[in-house]
Amino acid sequence: MLSVGDKAPQFTLNGDGNKVKLSDFKGKKVVLYFYPKDLTPGCTIEACAFRDDVGALKKLGAVVLGVSADTEKTHQKFTAKHELNFPLLADVNHEVSDKYGAWQEKSMYGRKYWGIARITYIIDENGKIAKAYEKVKPATHSEEVIAAIKSLG
Repeated sequence: MLSVGDKAPQFTLNGDGNKVKLSDFKGKKVVLYFYPKDLTPGCTIEACAFRDDVGALKKLGAVVLGVSADTEKTHQKFTAKHELNFPLLADVNHEVSDKYGAWQEKSMYGRKYWGIARITYIIDENGKIAKAYEKVKPATHSEEVIAAIKSLG
């Protein structure tokens, strides 16, 4: 995982039919959240909470970007089904997730596998990590992020 004060690694990923670059958001705060899989219960709860709070985040000068290893096509279904109002970025080769420490070994029912961990970073206007969340509760995470951005000023 990256730490507060680290420079956020630059990236370009496909999202919403466009190339999205971290550098596109210079001068804004970026809520970069990594999540395991589109259309699954926890990920849906988290995405819908960000959707509902995106107005408050915009007022604070922040944008939301969701990242998973799913394809753009799956992202489009997820976005349409839940009326998401922020880009979901396709990191199918997990290169960006790896740079941000979100590509991790996981375990379920005794089986080990690699996947994206639920991790969030708040990146400041200068491209530095201002806050990092390793343990995320999907239902309350967006509120936690809003409070953190308010405290950052």
